[in-house]
Amino acid sequence: MSTHFPTGLFESPFRPAWWLRNAHAQTLFSNFFRRPPVLSRTREELLLPDGDFLDLDWHKPAGWSGESPLVLVVHGLSGSSESHYVLGLQAALAARGWASVAMNCRGASGRPNNRPRAYHAGASDDVARVLHHMGQCCPKTPMALVGYSLGGSMTIKLMGEQQSSAPVFAAVAVSVPLLLTLCADRMDSGFSRVYRQHFMETLVAYWHEKAAHLERRGEDAAALMVREQLGRGPFRSFWHYDNEVIAPLHGFQDVHDYYDRSSPRQFLSRIAQPTLVIQSADDPFMTPEVLPGAHELSPAVHFELCRRGGHVGFIGGGTPLAPQYYLEKRIPDFLALQLAEMSGIA
Repeated sequence: MSTHFPTGLFESPFRPAWWLRNAHAQTLFSNFFRRPPVLSRTREELLLPDGDFLDLDWHKPAGWSGESPLVLVVHGLSGSSESHYVLGLQAALAARGWASVAMNCRGASGRPNNRPRAYHAGASDDVARVLHHMGQCCPKTPMALVGYSLGGSMTIKLMGEQQSSAPVFAAVAVSVPLLLTLCADRMDSGFSRVYRQHFMETLVAYWHEKAAHLERRGEDAAALMVREQLGRGPFRSFWHYDNEVIAPLHGFQDVHDYYDRSSPRQFLSRIAQPTLVIQSADDPFMTPEVLPGAHELSPAVHFELCRRGGHVGFIGGGTPLAPQYYLEKRIPDFLALQLAEMSGIA
């Protein structure tokens, strides 16, 4: 894969651990070998206007009074608030005295949600709803937003849609599928097909559980709708899955409409609040062609590109016994700098 950096993107100072230079090793290491921090969190069920709900996991460090920041963290596809990168970031934020909310997207918290709808790359409305709720709970607290992978797509889309009205002082998006068409194609080649197969098995199991849940609730019409879409499998690719399941259940005409309207790269030029985007040139979920040019980046976007880092990897350190998780320093550092500049301290 080419490591040419398009104009307008700056090279990251991150260097991978010598024992994790392979993209797949970076991507998979934490899933198999990391023991995430144990946090004391409070779960809140947030009711939504359409009768559905979101589960939010709050973590407030000892002594937090609401004057220091509150950060919303959004997971990626098939992730949750239990994902290692979510827990790791929440712990890193707490070490600075900052509170955080880990958002479980619809159906991702371990219990099926109550509507046929789930979540997808363009579901910025649910993120906006959570930010609004956080603002009501902590009206004088500065807020920030961090999204990983599919959650990063929602983050960039929200920041581009709301522009200067976004209720955050800064945002960060990591390993974002910037062009959904090319990312869907990438998942059909090489070792990436292993990831695709894992996602497909996880997602299909989720939808079957949702259909059974809707039937138990007496939502037979909704359950039938879900089962009809699942009946069009088995799904050979993300193109197939997104066309048969995601698009019709989320108000899109077809997969092309979904990808066109939800791909986050188009929103980068509209962002008005400081936003850091961290990508890796060797991400096995995408290709270099997804990267934007300088003309596509608003002045508020800081686009950091690593030569190696995999997908939500970015692990350094001298030995496997002492890995260093770059994102858990880089993200709080960026947010702290933006907060200082906003406050006129820097």
